[in-house]
Amino acid sequence: MRLYAAVAVSGFRRHATYRVATAAGVFTNTVFGFIIAYTFIALWDERPHLGGYDQAQALTFVWVTQALLAPVELMGGGFQEELQERIRSGDIAVDLYRPVDLQLWWLAADLGRAVFQLLGRGVVPLAVGALAFDLALPADPARWLTFAFSVFLGVVVSFALRYLVALCAFWLLDGAGVNMISVLLGIFFTGMLLPLTVFPGLFGETVRLLPWAAMLQVPADVLLGQHTGTGLAGALAFQTGWAVALLAAGRALQSLATSKVVVQGG
Repeated sequence: MRLYAAVAVSGFRRHATYRVATAAGVFTNTVFGFIIAYTFIALWDERPHLGGYDQAQALTFVWVTQALLAPVELMGGGFQEELQERIRSGDIAVDLYRPVDLQLWWLAADLGRAVFQLLGRGVVPLAVGALAFDLALPADPARWLTFAFSVFLGVVVSFALRYLVALCAFWLLDGAGVNMISVLLGIFFTGMLLPLTVFPGLFGETVRLLPWAAMLQVPADVLLGQHTGTGLAGALAFQTGWAVALLAAGRALQSLATSKVVVQGG
């Protein structure tokens, strides 16, 4: 396990070197946070308690999701494009010969990246939002700890989905199309645009059961106190279940893909 811990630390340090990109990301998340926040103010003025939130909770949802966009790598980029390039170039053959688990290696690196992105790009926008608006942030340290664990599970679910996308490169020479589809699905079904609780009926019930809900919607609701007692246990179990299922699917797909590897280019 020390090896994977070292990989995680390396992932943290690697992304910490991109200071200008981090500053630009903080600025972008903050600006979009203000845009969406004022949109939500107008919407909640017309529809108070929409989706089960009051206006303070809705604004908190905005800034929490802005803080989590980079950690869950919702807007594309990240390890999956690097892994796809290694598959396309044939360098994946070298990776498969290494005495390490391929999935765990990339998971450890992505967790290190996520920790940096949470600290580097998540804290400042949330702090700015708390200064500019009346947010419903909890004072209970236990809820913050539970939120941190929920964020960890959300990042693992995000990794597992992106790992499946990356493995498509074993069959597709160009992963740009499947990457774009993955980003679009994530933007809509995570709750980035609107909380998933505002969608009514069967459609709303369905989207809240999909794995993307575990990435943003569930962590935000945990922080807002929407889940308590057995409901909180159920929310964390929902995230854990999707994480285990998707990681298992990734391992199965990896086994299928690597049972006979044809290195591109010879």
